[in-house]
Amino acid sequence: MASNKNALIRYKTIDQCLRNTMRTWTLDNLIEACSDALYEYEGKDVYVSKRTIQLDIQHMRSDKLGYNAPIEVYQRKYYRYSEDDYSIKNIPVTDADVKVMNEAIEMLRQFKDFSLFKEMDGVLQRLEDSVYSSNKSNRAIIHLDKNEQLKGLEFIDPIYNAIQQKKVIKITYQSFKARDANIMVLHPQLLKEFNNRWFLLATHKQKHITLALDRMLNIEVDENAEYIDLKIDGDKYYKDIVGVTVANTRAERIEFWIDKQNAPYVITKPFHKSQRLIKHTEDGVIFNILVQPNFELERLILGFGDAIKIQKPERLKKRIHQKLSKAIRRYTNSENKEND
Repeated sequence: MASNKNALIRYKTIDQCLRNTMRTWTLDNLIEACSDALYEYEGKDVYVSKRTIQLDIQHMRSDKLGYNAPIEVYQRKYYRYSEDDYSIKNIPVTDADVKVMNEAIEMLRQFKDFSLFKEMDGVLQRLEDSVYSSNKSNRAIIHLDKNEQLKGLEFIDPIYNAIQQKKVIKITYQSFKARDANIMVLHPQLLKEFNNRWFLLATHKQKHITLALDRMLNIEVDENAEYIDLKIDGDKYYKDIVGVTVANTRAERIEFWIDKQNAPYVITKPFHKSQRLIKHTEDGVIFNILVQPNFELERLILGFGDAIKIQKPERLKKRIHQKLSKAIRRYTNSENKEND
């Protein structure tokens, strides 16, 4: 890990400590907290000296980083913020910062026409909008869908680093079905985002396994285990599926009808990249896709309610019919109870 990243972790840790006014913080306490934070990120002990933390506090107090943190010493040994609501996370972006970021955006825009950067234009627009809206007098023009309460996002960085550095990890994981959490030794291969949730593709006991980050409780790097890199190509691995669940079965041709009102939505946002328009009917449009039937596909189909009908294969058609029939029974039973 680069030294500047270590410093950012220390600044963040010191900030978290000083915001916690339920206890007192000596220099030794801050050294211990920063050491623990660095161990959590690196999976090994990182020496943090007294001088290092003193310099960190000095930098945070100064305008060098733009923090101007109101850190004070009281009773000659304890550290705290003199302003109750202060946090380095609340520091506004300065005009100089905006200028530098805009220059960086303009430089990146020069490469957008190259095939390697063909998907960057939307990213640059979002970045530019974020920089633009950082000025208090401006409002954001682009609104991104985000869930502030989504769990597990803090594990993205350590998992990414483990994959990049080819490290085995131990995770504490508790599925929705499990009563207790268990520890699993994994060889992480890919991070996958789907429907605003994050998943990890890894090998566990020589088998592929997909785990949701929001069900992870803890991650540690196992320095003693030898990492197995399967060099999985995400585009190939997820080629025949909708979502994240790979059944390792052959892809099937799935044919479905969509009514006239909803057909334009399916045309402009296909279920899958293999989607083909077969024909227009009097009351809708027939499409087909070549995918492995899985949980996510079923959820997508059920989301269209009465606007969709599966034509082929018969097995999937029956399964959707069973789920819809079960839903009808639930509504019917609830209505009967309300009328009693």
